[in-house]
Amino acid sequence: MPNLLTLWDLIPFALLLIIILLVVILFFKIKKINKLNLTLTKLQKDIEELDRQTKLILRTDLELNKTQEELDKKIIALYSLQNISQQLNKTLDEQGIFSCIEPNYLEDMGFEKATAFLKSPQDKRFKLMLNIGYNENEIESIAKEIESDFYMNLIEKNKTFSSNSVESPIKEKIKDLFKVNHFVISPILTSENKKGFIFVGTESSELTSGNEELIIILANQIIQALENSQLFEKTWQAQQELERKVEERTQELSKALEEIKAVSKRKTDFVSSVSHELRTPLTSIKGYASILLSEKLGKLPLEIKERLEKINRHSDELVQLVNDLLDISRLESGKISMKIEKLNLKEIIEGIKDLMDVQLKEKNIKFNFELSSDTEYVLADRQQLERVFINLIGNAIKFTPQGGAISIKTSSLDGFCQIDITDTGIGIPEESLNSIFDEFYRVDNPINQKIKGTGLGLPLVKRIVEAHGGKIWVTSKLNVGSTFSFTLPKT
Repeated sequence: MPNLLTLWDLIPFALLLIIILLVVILFFKIKKINKLNLTLTKLQKDIEELDRQTKLILRTDLELNKTQEELDKKIIALYSLQNISQQLNKTLDEQGIFSCIEPNYLEDMGFEKATAFLKSPQDKRFKLMLNIGYNENEIESIAKEIESDFYMNLIEKNKTFSSNSVESPIKEKIKDLFKVNHFVISPILTSENKKGFIFVGTESSELTSGNEELIIILANQIIQALENSQLFEKTWQAQQELERKVEERTQELSKALEEIKAVSKRKTDFVSSVSHELRTPLTSIKGYASILLSEKLGKLPLEIKERLEKINRHSDELVQLVNDLLDISRLESGKISMKIEKLNLKEIIEGIKDLMDVQLKEKNIKFNFELSSDTEYVLADRQQLERVFINLIGNAIKFTPQGGAISIKTSSLDGFCQIDITDTGIGIPEESLNSIFDEFYRVDNPINQKIKGTGLGLPLVKRIVEAHGGKIWVTSKLNVGSTFSFTLPKT
């Protein structure tokens, strides 16, 4: 019995212990449940945040796709505008300028319909330049309506209008006329006072500021192309006029040249004829004067003898003048015969020096020459070449003062021998240099005023040099000296 009491006494304690254990277990379970609830709440928040971010990403992706699509459209539109610009730069025809705006280019720029009208100052009505998307009746209606003051005022304002910028009554009027929901009208005004506009429109897509900017650029490029076309037209007309005037002037000059040649031939023939005619009486005068001076017909008084000597001297001068004139006319007509041969230039110059040695010594003029090794020989007529040197060296002696100097130098120049005859004379005025080789021209200086001359020496020299295929020129400075240069062909 005692043992049984003891066990029953222990049962409450055991139950209490079990309850306490269950409470402790329940406490930990509740704590774990709370912790799991917290974790679940956090997970729910994370899921909500993830969902929000996912939606944001999806929305952003949609916006990016939309932006990409818009960007692609703009790039395509810009490419189309670039293609139009390239064609405009190659076109100088007015109608061809508007033909560059093709329907596919227009569609890439976001429009389905387009038209353009242009009027020159001399035109009474607007001329249709472009039509895309309109039938014949529609374009006729548009053409009639744009003649009104309303559209003229739009052009005169020189401002681009669009369905996004104009007021509703005007917008509706334009939409009804052009059969579109969205549009852009850009004026065309050139420096030549051509007036018009380009219209583009669409029935579907919304109009953006980018679409409007493209049309503004296009209108400006059309204006530039029109002005280039007008400039080309003016240039072409000016060229045609210039060519016509040049042709007329050429014909006039050709006719004048033929007349000059005829006059020159008549002059040459006249001079040649007169020279021949003068030779006979001059020969007779000189012959009779020489007979009388020889006193074969009787003794002559001193006064008569002096006068006969003057007749004889002046006859010699006239004979020389006639010979020079005759030679010039022969050279001009090509009738003079020349024996072209290989000549030793040093030998020719030494011969001329010996011939003119007395004149050189009288004025105490130093004379020297220096020939380069590659100009030893020239091709020329001996007699005519000697006349060239006699005339040029004679002039140098004439215009060089006492104690001066004359020098001759040669050099090679493109298959020719260049000969320079330099003196320390009084020089030639600059205004006379272009006339020095003209017939009968004499420089106005004190020496020429004292010493008579014909003014035919240098023209004769020029004709002789040119007959050999060479050329002659002069450089000079007053009170310093002159250099006469001429060329002859080398062997």
